Amino acid sequence: MADVILKKGEGRTLNQGGMWVFDNEIDHIEGNYISGDMVKIYAFNHYPLGVGFINDHSKIRIRLMSRDVNAVIDRDFLRRRVKDAWSYRKRCVDTSSCRLIFGEADFLPGLVIDKYENVLVVESLALGIDRLKETIVALVKEELLLDGIEITGVYERSDAKVREQEGLERYKGFIGEPFDTKVIICENGVQYEVDVENGQKTGFFLDQKYNRLAVQKMAQGLEVLDCFTHTGSFALNAGLGKAKKVLGVDASELACEQARKNALLNHLEDIVSFECHDVFELLPALQKEGRMFDMVILDPPAFTKSRQSVKNASRGYREINLRAMKLIKDGGYLATCSCSHFMSEELFAKNIALAAKDAHKRLRQIEFKTQAPDHPILWSADESYYLKFYIFQVIDDK
Repeated sequence: MADVILKKGEGRTLNQGGMWVFDNEIDHIEGNYISGDMVKIYAFNHYPLGVGFINDHSKIRIRLMSRDVNAVIDRDFLRRRVKDAWSYRKRCVDTSSCRLIFGEADFLPGLVIDKYENVLVVESLALGIDRLKETIVALVKEELLLDGIEITGVYERSDAKVREQEGLERYKGFIGEPFDTKVIICENGVQYEVDVENGQKTGFFLDQKYNRLAVQKMAQGLEVLDCFTHTGSFALNAGLGKAKKVLGVDASELACEQARKNALLNHLEDIVSFECHDVFELLPALQKEGRMFDMVILDPPAFTKSRQSVKNASRGYREINLRAMKLIKDGGYLATCSCSHFMSEELFAKNIALAAKDAHKRLRQIEFKTQAPDHPILWSADESYYLKFYIFQVIDDK
């Protein structure tokens, strides 16, 4: 392996438990390599920091695989990583459908593997891990088989734009034999048809699993508005929780059509309905009509994907929470979240508080949650913490 020597004063991220070395942290490299190779990482004084794979095409120049500079990244090494990841999930989450590998947080940087019943969906976002993905998939299948779980199909969804920053082409397709890419899963007692080939991300947002369950437990007898419903997951949980009536809205008619299919699948079509609307236009229109709800759910897409746009995103979160609060009956409930890593917990809470002040509402916090534990938050790897979820009781300020 080539040796990478960092500049004096750099490597702080690694020393604090992080997993990345950026291009501007490197002083020089001793030895030959090509992008995707494993390299050894040393501080300026040649103190060993670990081993990882390098990519000259990426600003994240090295992604750490081990803190042992002498580690051999072979099949046995990868098997231990896979075994640890699966053992962790079995202990802390419902594994019928779950995220099995969560990149840096499972010490397999740049790789995501989701399990939907007996199907795996793989997302590879970094050059070095891309070389190892098929070996890792084979090891995952072997590990699951030890528990009597036979994987019947694997689909790759490496079609995210971020791959281009690694010098990789966007790609999606089967790994192994083709299969029906419409998969039925069951989560919290709700059934969904997941389209692993054409759905968002890897087909379904598994990270909200227990946040949806929190809504289900509170929904009995309530009239609920679910905004940005996508394929209906929060709305259907409210319906299964015996809500009086649920309306889910999304800007995508395709998503709404899938949500309607999911309602039929769960025999909830008489309680849960879906309409295609721009939420930012719909909420003020509903307020003008005098419509009121017992619960409003806000699960928007990320309003910011960079530090530069956080200010604009803050305005968006304030506006949408303000509009939602004005549609909630006195003593009703608001479930609201942000899935952006760059919208910190503190800033998100501040924006909600400002919205409540402007709406002349008082908030009583019921729940604060993050992503489900199959998306573990690795301290010092800030990018692994992204989902913030609150449930409040909303009280008129009088």
